Amino acid sequence: MQSLITLFLDRLALSPAIWVRVLATRGSVPRDAGAWMAVFADGTVGTIGGGRLELDAIAQAHVLHADLSAPREQSYALGPSLGQCCGGQVTLGFEAVGAQDIARLRQQLQASHQPLALFGGGHVGHALVQVFAHLPLDVHWIDSRDAPFPEVLAANVRCEHSQPVQGAVASLAPGSRVLIMSFSHAEDLDIVAACLLRQRARADLPFIGLIGSKTKWATFRQRLEARGFGADDLAQVTSPIGLPGLRDKRPEVIAVSVAAQLMALPHWPGP
Repeated sequence: MQSLITLFLDRLALSPAIWVRVLATRGSVPRDAGAWMAVFADGTVGTIGGGRLELDAIAQAHVLHADLSAPREQSYALGPSLGQCCGGQVTLGFEAVGAQDIARLRQQLQASHQPLALFGGGHVGHALVQVFAHLPLDVHWIDSRDAPFPEVLAANVRCEHSQPVQGAVASLAPGSRVLIMSFSHAEDLDIVAACLLRQRARADLPFIGLIGSKTKWATFRQRLEARGFGADDLAQVTSPIGLPGLRDKRPEVIAVSVAAQLMALPHWPGP
């Protein structure tokens, strides 16, 4: 599975494109600054929000393919000029890019990605990785078992076999959001404890989420308190994870719910 960035750059290696970016916005608009799409002669990758704005931008990009002197920056008033109900204003940038720009673009596009650590290669873990393949995250997927991972992975996912599994906590990238859902409650407990010890030392894990019921978390609280963790430590753990009130326990539904919860956190990466 290819991430959007990989798909764009792989196509760019074969043919040039016009890279269209949302440079600035005002008022109600379909996408925020930073959103992008690449317009190739035979199609597009990405989106700046769809609708008439995107159609006009694609048309402008095709003009630029043929005439590099065409405007490189253009503002659109979404109400008067395009007949859209948003009513805001969007400034778009148009840049002709080719294979020579791949290294620069990769660095620029991946700079907005943020790290996420996923402990557990079970059904929910697999479903989450499918969702995360399309989000601006660099996923570190960890399990203690030898072969829980699929052979084909998205470009933004790397796997690690760690035994003991909690040993991987020390090497997580600073700023990692952490999701814990191993095959074993004993492993889950050890991972949570390792995350809380790291928080005491470095305070660099903005989200620690543990899958399970309220009953599971109540039991974990008691066991973590017995290990010397106090109320301030335990308050850093979110459990259960996912949107409240959702009763559907299919892995795919849980994955979408957890992804939505993460996207609602402060400083979610990218537009």
